[in-house]
Amino acid sequence: MLSAKSLFQEILDDDESFRLFCSIAAGGEAQGGWENGRIAALVPESERALAPKVARHGADEDKHGRIFNALMKKRGLEPVPVPDEADYTMLLERQGIGLAHERLKRDEPLTVQDIVTYLAHSRVTEQRASEQMELLRKHFARHPDIGRAVRMISNDEDNHLAYCHEELLRFAYAGHGRTIQRTLRACALAEIAVYRDVSLAVMDRMGRILGWPKPKAAVLAAGIHAVYAYERLGGWRRMVSLKMPERRDALGGPATTSVEFA
Repeated sequence: MLSAKSLFQEILDDDESFRLFCSIAAGGEAQGGWENGRIAALVPESERALAPKVARHGADEDKHGRIFNALMKKRGLEPVPVPDEADYTMLLERQGIGLAHERLKRDEPLTVQDIVTYLAHSRVTEQRASEQMELLRKHFARHPDIGRAVRMISNDEDNHLAYCHEELLRFAYAGHGRTIQRTLRACALAEIAVYRDVSLAVMDRMGRILGWPKPKAAVLAAGIHAVYAYERLGGWRRMVSLKMPERRDALGGPATTSVEFA
């Protein structure tokens, strides 16, 4: 019987599929680390108090990338290039979601609108990350090889999501509410389509590595399309709601940057 646990266990047990999974995850986290680092450096003067939190967000993402690389190293594996069709962050940028890399490469201060755009984009993508890591934590929190990494990353992603809620609510109270809701909706609708496409691409690659029979591959593809249909019909709304989180000031302290998994 197919289940999320059995599917990931199959990926985990094979070196090549595990290497692809970790390479894709490490690449996305490293990209997020760079983006947050640039945003922290370019925060407008009126929002300088936000810069340390953005910087911590970036430091966490960098740490996650190192964790996935360390997990590969522990098994004697080297990263592989991330296929273009599986590059989640690049595909989102191509959809005009978030702040363009060309903008972040310029040494020009961002505007308050840019910060709102960044936070809205992060609120949507961190929802996805938090849910994915919660699923892994549910099934693999005590796994001897990846359990500690799963618990650490999951806790960080929950912090990131809480931070986005709190900061967006602060901007909403300051008069940016309509812009926030409009931006969140556009981000969410774009994200669910990109997530579907990336999921199909990754499952296709995994299927070829693991030699899945056509019926199994077809069932998995149908499941991905079913998730997209649910999200398109209304599931996306969970990504745009805002509420004050229980974890207040979740990124207010220093980042934990040490990684020892090898």
